[in-house]
Amino acid sequence: MPELPVAQSCRACYGESVARTKKAAAFADESLRRLLRYPRPFVAVDLVVFTISDADLKVLLVRRGEPPFQGYWALPGGFVRSGPASDDQGEDVDAAAARELAEETGLATGTVYLEQLYTFGRAGRDPRYRVISVAYFALVKPSLAPLVRAGGDASDAAWHSMSETDEGRSLQLAFDHTEILAKALARIRAKVDYSDIAFELVPDTFSIPELRSVHEVIKGQTYDAGNFRRRFLRMTTDGIIAPAPGRRITTSKPAKVFRFMGHPTS
Repeated sequence: MPELPVAQSCRACYGESVARTKKAAAFADESLRRLLRYPRPFVAVDLVVFTISDADLKVLLVRRGEPPFQGYWALPGGFVRSGPASDDQGEDVDAAAARELAEETGLATGTVYLEQLYTFGRAGRDPRYRVISVAYFALVKPSLAPLVRAGGDASDAAWHSMSETDEGRSLQLAFDHTEILAKALARIRAKVDYSDIAFELVPDTFSIPELRSVHEVIKGQTYDAGNFRRRFLRMTTDGIIAPAPGRRITTSKPAKVFRFMGHPTS
């Protein structure tokens, strides 16, 4: 007889658990129905990929192989993938950017600097449907630039000079990619003054003149050689850069070379 109250209690607990589960499922179904009342835009990523070649800032563009804007130059990119099951939300936006970079250029993110730039969501930016795009900029070392190849739905990929194309405006890019390119250019021009991104565009070992040239190409202005050298040597004192073996042959005399070490941790 003493087992009866326990059994009854267990049945009551089980009944309450089933009721809670059904209530939670009903709430989830109702929440989903409410969400489905709203328009569901597509989410994409676009990549502004820069390198420096022949003392010129260049951007990677792909020629679209499919409509809309078939045959137009465009930024590499694509849609963020959803999961195959209803309870699988798919890939993260950062993961989508890394995947598109590899698929459309052949470059792995481990060899390329990649940073989120801005979100573009103006209605009508894509003639097919509502698309919100998260843009990224990437910096490719000059030694890796020749390895780029077209992939995905692109029929061609090529580096385009920013100086020879009016910073991309003369190319009539697909979608709103001219606007995205302008935003990325403004970002790296501002960021080069207070961050380490210039080191992403020089060889692994570099001279002071080479680093100064990267700053000048990005900013579109000339730096005083003496002032830049003093700024550079302060980074040596701080341990951000360190001397490297060998010298770089220049038009005047062999130049010392250095290596970027990163910021020391405190």
